[in-house]
Amino acid sequence: MPTSSPHSIPPVAGQTASPLVAQPAVVPPELKQPPRTTATGQQSVPRGKIMIVDDEIANVLVAKKLLTQAGYTDFETTTDSTLAVGMVHHCMPDVLLLDINMPHVDGISILKQVRQVERFRHLPVLILTANGDSEVKLKCLELGATDFLVKPVDPVELAPRVRNALLSKIHQDQLAHHAAKLEETVRQRTRELELSRRQVIYCLARAAELRDNDTGNHVIRVGRYAGIIAASLGLPKRFVADIELAAQLHDVGKIAVPDAVLLKPGKLEPEEFEIIQTHVKHGRQIINPFMGHDARAMRSHVESGAEMLRDGSSLMRLAATIAQTHHEKFDGSGYPIGLAGEDIPLEGRITAVADVFDALSSERPYKKALAREKCFEILEEGRGTHFDPKILDAFFASAAEIVRVQVEYMDC
Repeated sequence: MPTSSPHSIPPVAGQTASPLVAQPAVVPPELKQPPRTTATGQQSVPRGKIMIVDDEIANVLVAKKLLTQAGYTDFETTTDSTLAVGMVHHCMPDVLLLDINMPHVDGISILKQVRQVERFRHLPVLILTANGDSEVKLKCLELGATDFLVKPVDPVELAPRVRNALLSKIHQDQLAHHAAKLEETVRQRTRELELSRRQVIYCLARAAELRDNDTGNHVIRVGRYAGIIAASLGLPKRFVADIELAAQLHDVGKIAVPDAVLLKPGKLEPEEFEIIQTHVKHGRQIINPFMGHDARAMRSHVESGAEMLRDGSSLMRLAATIAQTHHEKFDGSGYPIGLAGEDIPLEGRITAVADVFDALSSERPYKKALAREKCFEILEEGRGTHFDPKILDAFFASAAEIVRVQVEYMDC
């Protein structure tokens, strides 16, 4: 016969039962298998820990004996109801046999406390009671009691009901474990998708940089500046990280600008500048090519593909918006649409400041780099006309970090 827990012995007068001192081994859900049919045709009992709480030692011993005869071996018992909730937390039983009428703490109070803990929401609780009061039974059911056993316990009923409760717990644990594995798989796939998306953006940004071979680390600096400004504005960390990457694609549309215009060393003619201006339209088309009917057709191809496109393309949409709006001006005199004020998306207003500062502070074939103080002065002159005042304030508030990035990514 299996060794009883210390809590199987009633407390000595004047003393309370001592708490458990050793943490029992917890069997992972995937290792708790439902019973299998043996070679003799009999079913083995499901593995699991059975906890019995009853203030009468005789009731505890009878229930334990009947269940032992049925093949169960793992028990935790107590006759002290004040220890019951702590034991549940410590022992992590797979099924709880709980008496209702007990001194100090009754079974209803124990059941209520147990059900308030998330990990015990699905713990099977079998109520042992001689009380036939329908209100008591209803209260137990409302608190999540799994089943009822009337005292004196019928030996024929006890083992099957415990077996059913254990099977339910095993299946619940396996479902929870499977769900956790699926969630981790989804998280891993999401991380991989995010990494691949960021790699695509980086590759596009580098392609644009190589196409316009006089800009050096321009796209990297603009991205870093945009991230610094966004952080200074107190925007969420995820947005800060996204805009730092997405802003690197602000000039990707220059890939579509003819060499004769893009690489011209001198000042552009008006018609050539008009061609340069088309890079914002080309940029949006490159980053976000599926528009209107094409996008709907893409999304309708398969349901899972739809979810990936809707939920996973926010970074690309951000980059597309930046590519199209970073030349808009706060007073409405910019291009390509002539948006004004806060009608210009926030990411566009941020990138406009970052882009102009880098253009002013960097050397080009047609101009020398301006001194930092002069760059700041020109930016300030554009307050309320070219630039959003709030964005400028955030830029100047982070001037030290802006300068650090400027030095770190200086063109050789």
